[in-house]
Amino acid sequence: MTQGETTPKSEKTNSRDFSWPFWPIVPIYPYGQRRTIRKEIVKDTIWTFDQLQGIFYVIVPIRMTAIKLEPEGLLIYAPVAPTPECIGLLNELVAEHGEVKYILLTTISGIEHKVFVGPFARRFPNAQVFVAPGHWSFPLNLPLSWLGLPAKRTSVLPFDSSQTPFADQFDLAILGPIDLGLGWFAEVALFHRRSHTLMITDSVVSISENPPAIVQFDSYPLLFHAKDNASDIVADTPENRRKGWQRIALFAMYFRPSVLEIRNWGIVLSNAFKAPERSRKLISGYFLSSGNQIGSVLLRLWLGEDDCLSPQFCKL
Repeated sequence: MTQGETTPKSEKTNSRDFSWPFWPIVPIYPYGQRRTIRKEIVKDTIWTFDQLQGIFYVIVPIRMTAIKLEPEGLLIYAPVAPTPECIGLLNELVAEHGEVKYILLTTISGIEHKVFVGPFARRFPNAQVFVAPGHWSFPLNLPLSWLGLPAKRTSVLPFDSSQTPFADQFDLAILGPIDLGLGWFAEVALFHRRSHTLMITDSVVSISENPPAIVQFDSYPLLFHAKDNASDIVADTPENRRKGWQRIALFAMYFRPSVLEIRNWGIVLSNAFKAPERSRKLISGYFLSSGNQIGSVLLRLWLGEDDCLSPQFCKL
């Protein structure tokens, strides 16, 4: 980790500290286990909390920001999963700078952001929750309270930032709405006057040359994408981690389905069975998600009968 990045101080880690029990609502990687890294951005004023998420090991960071209020208290911009580790890191700031007063859900379209707000708000029952105007859900457009947000303390942000209870310290602007066809995109840009810091959710993205610290807790996704062929055995080196990360960034940010050549499934399976590595991690995205008999048979063939030790994976 780089200077200023923090994980919990205890040297002993427990998987329960990373637990996110509501992962089946949005079943994406890393599922029920999410690590958190806190980093101080502006001394004694602004901190970021990084987690990660992805599909088929295309993993990208997702970020929450905590800003110190004057004279005390914290504002939370775009909450992440409130795992015990995350809440522990945040409570260290609460002990020093005061309680969480405001929680902002800053986008109207990103389910990967919405899913955290209700559980996060319940960890801070005195905080006011604000959401960007124009929220929608698919396939049914449900009230915010049905999406888990606390009805009695959730309000819609006004377009006029002077009408917010934190107007003495922040300016805000609503970006959008933009018609996506299925729904609308909009998000909240928040400017902290004292530190001259602008916070954006998805409209501006910075991609580093090297993989961020949060994606390096588990190198498997990076090395998975560093392969040129299924049969490659890739050493865990900084160079290969960088190669995998840069391919992930290209796939996540630039490629679109219309420009990708999809290989014949017969070739895909043939290459898969030639791969030297045989593990549930490697094929979880292909076979286990179907939950059917074909997936179980393929898994048995892949692992070998003797390796099929877990009934939930191998039962026909």
